[in-house]
Amino acid sequence: MTELDANPPETLRIAAIGDIHVKEDQTNPMRDIFAEATRHADVLVLAGDLTDHGRIREAEILAEDIRSCTIPVVGVLGNHDYESGHAEQVIDILKRSGMHILDGDTYELNGVGFAGSKGFAGGFGRRMLGAFGEPAIKAFVSESVNEAMHLENAMHTLTTDRIVVVLHYSPITGTLDGEPLEIWPFLGSSRLAETIDRFPVSAVFHGHAHNGSYHAKTLAGVPVYNVALPLKKPSEKPFAIVTV
Repeated sequence: MTELDANPPETLRIAAIGDIHVKEDQTNPMRDIFAEATRHADVLVLAGDLTDHGRIREAEILAEDIRSCTIPVVGVLGNHDYESGHAEQVIDILKRSGMHILDGDTYELNGVGFAGSKGFAGGFGRRMLGAFGEPAIKAFVSESVNEAMHLENAMHTLTTDRIVVVLHYSPITGTLDGEPLEIWPFLGSSRLAETIDRFPVSAVFHGHAHNGSYHAKTLAGVPVYNVALPLKKPSEKPFAIVTV
């Protein structure tokens, strides 16, 4: 889907947040945060773990708050959104609320193209897990590769000069600093960064690493922002504000 102005502005203001973990017993948990985001940005990015256990009611509660947004909302699911086996229903509920899910789809706003996928684990650089040995290991690596290919296929469809990538898992280690080293391989994969660095990407947003670092860059110099809700951000707000 595309929303393009006849005369696109030079910049686009993005409010981004991940890991909001909406629960069944909450009432309008994100409404105030979303309302504030609309006052500071042109688009709201949600970087996965939108629900706490991927339950239908959790998605319905979040959908109510998304409907109150007066700016476009785009994003991806996270691992928590798959927990209860209702990911397809969660996607359907969020789409009906007006959210643009970037799971293989893209979105364009004022000359900026958005592409994304959940991403997956697998490790980084020379220490990435390889598809060797037991079938379970091969299946794990295959999931990591497939998510990177999913992202690449979406990015190939964009013709915009500026691209914003939305993930849940991290594409680099730089935004994991602060997390225990032992769990880094489960927080992302540099297969995602290898894909990102082949395109004119202006910014990458991810979550998942609640105790990580806010900002780092890929090997090609693409800025990556960890926007997990628990992290302190330069905006001094629950969400990051980035202009592309």
